[in-house]
Amino acid sequence: MERIEHLLPWSSLGSERRLSVFRFGVGERKAYIQASLHADELPGMRCAWELKKRLAELEALGALNGVIELVPVANPLGLGQLLQGSHQGRFEYGSGKNFNRDFVELSEPVAERLQGRLGDDPHANIRLIRQTMLEVLAELPPAASQLQGMQRVLLSHACNADIVLDLHCDAEAALHMYALPQHWPQWRSLAAHLNMRVGLLAEDSGGSSFDEACSLPWLRLQREFGEAQIPLACMATTLELGGQADTGRAEAEAYAEGILAFLAEQGLIAGSWPEPQYEACEGVPFEGTELLFAPHPGVVSFLRPAGAWVEAGEPLFEVIDPLSDRVSTVCAGTAGVLFAVERLRYAQPGFWLAKVAGRKPLRHGRLLND
Repeated sequence: MERIEHLLPWSSLGSERRLSVFRFGVGERKAYIQASLHADELPGMRCAWELKKRLAELEALGALNGVIELVPVANPLGLGQLLQGSHQGRFEYGSGKNFNRDFVELSEPVAERLQGRLGDDPHANIRLIRQTMLEVLAELPPAASQLQGMQRVLLSHACNADIVLDLHCDAEAALHMYALPQHWPQWRSLAAHLNMRVGLLAEDSGGSSFDEACSLPWLRLQREFGEAQIPLACMATTLELGGQADTGRAEAEAYAEGILAFLAEQGLIAGSWPEPQYEACEGVPFEGTELLFAPHPGVVSFLRPAGAWVEAGEPLFEVIDPLSDRVSTVCAGTAGVLFAVERLRYAQPGFWLAKVAGRKPLRHGRLLND
């Protein structure tokens, strides 16, 4: 195991923050795994520790057929953001920016450098594109903030990987994942290993999140250079490992073993690994996600658990105003999987309380809710 330390720029006087990358194995192929980019989403960090131990064992046995890079703490900035005992790890305090938005868009500057240089050899094209991505990142002007510097370091480790796993979680949630629709056939096995409840598929959900900053440039370059042979060489996904409180040892161990079994199927780990114990979940358009809000303030009582299949018109939660005795029941507007509910139980205007993943597109444009 090799430990790589990156000193982040622009620390406050008298302090510094570091980003640690653990590299296992050697070889041409590579997987990259990071956890808790939203720093208050800790199930991924717990899973990453299990992965770290298992990868060290596998490396010692000579069972790794490629490089696996692991970043257990992808956001040291947000990890320290506590306000009166409450962890605020989704948005940077100073700028208000979401830690998982506005990653560098690589396809345009890479395409400018590759004019007339791509050909019929897909492997040569992959090597050239990855090298150009790294050059573009290295030649950017100095980072103007810790956040920008941290994002560039993360992307520089992931952009040349074959497989990228970004471990997150939701508030209270069933396991679900985000990916390009073109990659869904390959992801179905991972979904089965982890017992995912639903896959949310979109080419561009808006906001330049980390997984799309890794995978989407390949799709854009493929379309830009239609005459060249450009595979979609970076499979990147966001894995939502349940809810924020789901940091149990048994779950973390199961997630780690499922991820390792999938990497073995992809040829990165040798040996005999178990087949998935579950059926692959359905992949549905991210455009089909319905966000449900309260019609007025009040105490929330959920009527259906996260992970349940719900029908259109089915009651999902009640909002009770104990002053006026007003009670409102909010129902699903589409059939699908109730994959996440808000962990707070007080309804406020503009804040979602439930998310349903349906099969029919409902929304267009920017799909991410910050």
